[in-house]
Amino acid sequence: MAKLAKEIKDDVSFIRTHTLQPAWYKFLKIFILLGVLGVYWWLWGFTRTLVFLLIFLLLSFILHMVYRAGTHKFQKSWLDFTVVEVDGKPRAKSIGSFYYAAITINAVIAALISHWLV
Repeated sequence: MAKLAKEIKDDVSFIRTHTLQPAWYKFLKIFILLGVLGVYWWLWGFTRTLVFLLIFLLLSFILHMVYRAGTHKFQKSWLDFTVVEVDGKPRAKSIGSFYYAAITINAVIAALISHWLV
């Protein structure tokens, strides 16, 4: 359990400090998700919104873990994730369109499943 807590702490630290996007972009993504959830709730109700959110978060977690494994905890370049060396230490430089396309596909799959299940 202590190892899992450390891994989660490492990931949260990476998310807070990475330079892949400016801080305003990170906040924009949160507001986009909240807006999508609000519209989804307004159109299809609480139950479908909850199912959508749970499935979307599960798929996004899986995507995160795939990237985490492929990049060796975000230390190596892989797919569209680029790492450069700064002062002898690896530093995340960019993430490309594949990642954002995968997030969009996660949202579409979550929407389809939420309509199919409920």
